Amino acid sequence: MKQTTGQNETDIKLPDAGQLGCSMADIALRSQRLVNEWLRRQAQEGLELDPLNVGGAFLEMTSKLLANPGQMVHAQLGLWRDYMTLWQNTTRRIMGMESEPVIQSDPKDKRFADPAWQQNEIFDYIKQSYLLSARYINDVVTHVDGLEPKTAQKIDFYARQFINALSPSNFALTNPEVLRRTRETGGENLVKGLSNLLSDLEQGRGNLRIKMADTEAFKVGGNIAVSEGKVIYQNELMQLIQYSPASETVFARPVVIFPPWINKFYILDLRLKNSLVRYLVSQGHTVFMVSWVNPDATLADKNFDDYMAEGVLAALDAIEKATGMREVNAIGYCLGGTLLASSLGYMKATGDERIKTATFLVTLTDFTDAGELGVFIDEEQLSSIEEKMFKKGYLEGAEMAATFNMLRANDLIWSFVVNNYLLGKEPFPFDLLYWNSDATRMPPAMHSFYLRNMYQKNLLAQPGGIVMKGVPVDLRRIDIPVYFLSCREDHITPWTSTYKGALNFGGPVRFVLAASGHIAGVVNPPEGGKYNHFINTELPVNPDEWFTGATEVGGSWWPDWQRWVSGFDSTRVPARIPGKGKLKAIENAPGRYVQVRA
Repeated sequence: MKQTTGQNETDIKLPDAGQLGCSMADIALRSQRLVNEWLRRQAQEGLELDPLNVGGAFLEMTSKLLANPGQMVHAQLGLWRDYMTLWQNTTRRIMGMESEPVIQSDPKDKRFADPAWQQNEIFDYIKQSYLLSARYINDVVTHVDGLEPKTAQKIDFYARQFINALSPSNFALTNPEVLRRTRETGGENLVKGLSNLLSDLEQGRGNLRIKMADTEAFKVGGNIAVSEGKVIYQNELMQLIQYSPASETVFARPVVIFPPWINKFYILDLRLKNSLVRYLVSQGHTVFMVSWVNPDATLADKNFDDYMAEGVLAALDAIEKATGMREVNAIGYCLGGTLLASSLGYMKATGDERIKTATFLVTLTDFTDAGELGVFIDEEQLSSIEEKMFKKGYLEGAEMAATFNMLRANDLIWSFVVNNYLLGKEPFPFDLLYWNSDATRMPPAMHSFYLRNMYQKNLLAQPGGIVMKGVPVDLRRIDIPVYFLSCREDHITPWTSTYKGALNFGGPVRFVLAASGHIAGVVNPPEGGKYNHFINTELPVNPDEWFTGATEVGGSWWPDWQRWVSGFDSTRVPARIPGKGKLKAIENAPGRYVQVRA
């Protein structure tokens, strides 16, 4: 129907009563099934009241605040003054007078991108009152005296989760874009959004698994992970892919990549336009990629040692058989880099010199300051995780994904709540978010070892602290050339921490700092012309001092790495065809292991 309001005509759609009734009946039936399923599972598994061990930290904070009431009174007076100024300024705006905002939102904050947040007096008031309250909460919790550093970090992190959750953009009645769409669709967006919410709950069997990308738009091996190659070796833990050459001759030393097994390897081979695999092949490298298995309960006893023996060492054996070449250049990404460093320590102690250069992409080898992931590492949470893992035989991939998503909650949680549930839209077909949702499980023995010995005890940074297959590991004895690539905005492996770990190696180290974050800073092809990087050949102890003396270089770090690695051995040999050596092709890349979804 058409309705005239003032001088503007606005289309307002009335819902179809019959269709709405059918939709609500379907929603009611699905909701009942979900509630029954949730109750059944709680009866079996028990209800954890505080699985993240947050309550104790906030009780401690409260006691500290009560011991210093003057600080609270001062903060509340400041908030009251700000609110009074905001009320006066809003009144002036309503009366048609100019008024400066009391507080501004960050121009990069997508939550308040809709023009109504600035142009409409009421929504501007709602936005500013939220920002003032957020600032007040943040100031209070970050200025509590006498808290242990770990407790203070946990309080700061979860206070920000609370602040993000209460944003007015997350609620239908206080989000102008949602209200506009509700008017235009006659409320169909909210009905569709509720259906989307139920679908995500059904997908998670009662746990919310937010759909971030159009899962039907991508197929691994179809339009992502498409670089040509063959699986030439496999065991219980991994398949080894050899990629097809792009030139008649190649460098004699092959390149082998050890990706993390927290996510799947194809982040390095998403599309041809941003594939690190494609770039390396185009530069004349014979490239091998480890594709880790997505483990189930049958692999519950696989430990960190096994990932070295059946991953790193097995890959080196297979590469030598396939190419006849014993020497390789190795690349480790994130957890794959931590495994590579541990393996290099073992290899040095046992006289194995097959890896001639090592590259570490956003890799922690010193966990003194592991960033916000440290919030999840305390004895209570570790014990809870271990209990669940060992009972089931693996850690659910979705639990790891949820942890990482919390580190960027506004981008990876609340933006999808608004898009999928309030606006009633389907998620976009975005390859990176499809990969992010393609979670992997963790074997309990391996994951417990990793969390306790690396994150909790930081033993890898200590000479002899980690023992691999009975052999103590000392990173300081590793004397091969190493290349450390870190990212300035990395929220998973902070660059100042990766820098500290780089100083533990005994050989020549090249440290490069890329712009952007954990993924975008790494997957940054030269053709894109995005993101600069910083270089400094000096390695002072203080990372800030390193950055002060660094030179900024425009564009991707990939060409810098290519110059670095080719400088050690530029010998060329005829191109190697996958499956034509002593190891025959098992199947086409990307192989079967990567296809298994958690």
